[in-house]
Amino acid sequence: MLSTVIKTVGIAVLGSVLAGGAVAQTNFPTKPVKIIVPFTAGSQVDIVARELGRGLQEKWGQPVIVDNRPGAGGTIGSRMVATAEPDGTTLMFTSASHAINPTLYKSLPYDTLKDFTGVTFGTSVPNVLVVSPSLGVKNVQDLIKLINAQPGKLNFASAGVGSGTHFNGEMFKGMGKLDIVHVPYKGTGEALVDTTAGRAAFYWSPLGLTLPFIKDGKLVPLAVSTEKRADLMPNIPAISEIIPGMVYDHWYGLMAPGKTPPAIVAKISKDAGEVLSSPNVVKALSSQGVTPAPTTPEQFNKFIAAEIKRLGDVVISANIPRQ
Repeated sequence: MLSTVIKTVGIAVLGSVLAGGAVAQTNFPTKPVKIIVPFTAGSQVDIVARELGRGLQEKWGQPVIVDNRPGAGGTIGSRMVATAEPDGTTLMFTSASHAINPTLYKSLPYDTLKDFTGVTFGTSVPNVLVVSPSLGVKNVQDLIKLINAQPGKLNFASAGVGSGTHFNGEMFKGMGKLDIVHVPYKGTGEALVDTTAGRAAFYWSPLGLTLPFIKDGKLVPLAVSTEKRADLMPNIPAISEIIPGMVYDHWYGLMAPGKTPPAIVAKISKDAGEVLSSPNVVKALSSQGVTPAPTTPEQFNKFIAAEIKRLGDVVISANIPRQ
């Protein structure tokens, strides 16, 4: 999946060039722009959004404000964007949770496909399966054995109901046939604290935020969620090496309200793609295990539709409880 997205970068650049005529006629923006992040401040999606926001502010000469509106797996902030004036001044930088929620939730206060338009795929992000050293496990097989020895007695952490870390944990639970209880936290920070203390058996955490805990020996990495091993941790297996078919890319992307004019969407996509592809941003994000991979709006919309189907099938097959 990641390789497919990265291959689109060259096409995205070509698409931006071809769209240049329309983009050139759009003197956007003429006033401040708000990027809503439907997750907590300090989360990895928030960190990447702020990196993007700084670059866009420099490019546009207008304030770009990152506004955190967490809650309900990202649906609170998402609703604000879905109902915002579709003029390009209210955007959303969100995660793969956006494609999970249509199946995970019994009802949503918006239509995921109609009320949003993709601007650009932002980055590919691995989650890392971590445990406390006090748990005494060294690999995924050990963790599975421990959970199976205490059915229904251990907990796993997430950054909140409906978050990507929740989905990743439920995917592991379902595909690994594990009897373990989900405990949602307010965000990644709280989930990491309780996992470090051993109060949660495991947590599928965004790699960048978890690296300091791993380097300090406070957490033990067991696997990464993406199709391939992470460059920052080449000795740690991909979970699909142990549980075939289990792949989860906690991607981030930029979206706009559904009726935003195509010329404005194209302009934002072109500029955001240039920011994400700039050497300093690539270097900063790569150091956190995040791979920038901007696309055209059309490619991102097709990707989201495919992800809704793919991840929705996992929700059903893994018997993940609907919220």
